[in-house]
Amino acid sequence: MDTVPAAVAGALRRTIDGGGIVCVLTGAGMSAESGIPTFRGTRDSLWSRFDPMRLATADAWREDPALVWGWYRWRMQGVRDAQPNAGHRALAELARHVPLSLVTQNVDDLHERAGSVVDGHVHGSLFALRCFACGRAHTALDDYMEGAQRVEPMRCTACGDRIRPGVVWFGEALPDDAWASAVDAAERCALMLVVGTSGLVYPAAGLPALARRHGATVVEINPEPTALSAEVDHVWRATAAEALQQLSVLPRSIDRHSSAGR
Repeated sequence: MDTVPAAVAGALRRTIDGGGIVCVLTGAGMSAESGIPTFRGTRDSLWSRFDPMRLATADAWREDPALVWGWYRWRMQGVRDAQPNAGHRALAELARHVPLSLVTQNVDDLHERAGSVVDGHVHGSLFALRCFACGRAHTALDDYMEGAQRVEPMRCTACGDRIRPGVVWFGEALPDDAWASAVDAAERCALMLVVGTSGLVYPAAGLPALARRHGATVVEINPEPTALSAEVDHVWRATAAEALQQLSVLPRSIDRHSSAGR
């Protein structure tokens, strides 16, 4: 992909000229180019025989917390070893030139490490540790042992129960503050970029439709068709890194063009 599609460039220009806000909704494809597998893409030999969708539940935690914590410690270490990709950095650059609200379904911290402010981690965060019983937040993390499948979770200093990852497990409600921020961003934006998400996981997958109902132009950025493709205004078949690098330089060229016309 060598150029930004004219329809996408025009939507961004109208947003800038009108003083509007860009909302970016990112999914697993955003971090895939950093080497982080998608949730359903765990092929590591250590975990290949386990179903991630069965590990990511409160019942699994109650049944075998050491196994679940071992899986999450493996995932945390993979995130720690990864680096933000060009797409993460491009979003941080875009936010320097355009009012931007960033909402992510990802539980990693690559957006923040690239310099972005995330308005809502709607599915929680791996590193936002808290007690399973009393909910008290914890910041300390135990040492990771390569190849350890079962790891006994840390204990809460307040009540003694086990510390869990701060992700949203199946059957749990989304974090109130993060979801409220996501809804607010969708309702106020003039342009929404939907980047690297399958559009299968609700309620987050409903945010693009919410944005359109409030008058926003919605652009999907994804190399493959998704469940959202038929419901958006424009489709850009590119990876997150490819598309966002190109998009991030447009505001400067728009500013130069506007200045020359004065």
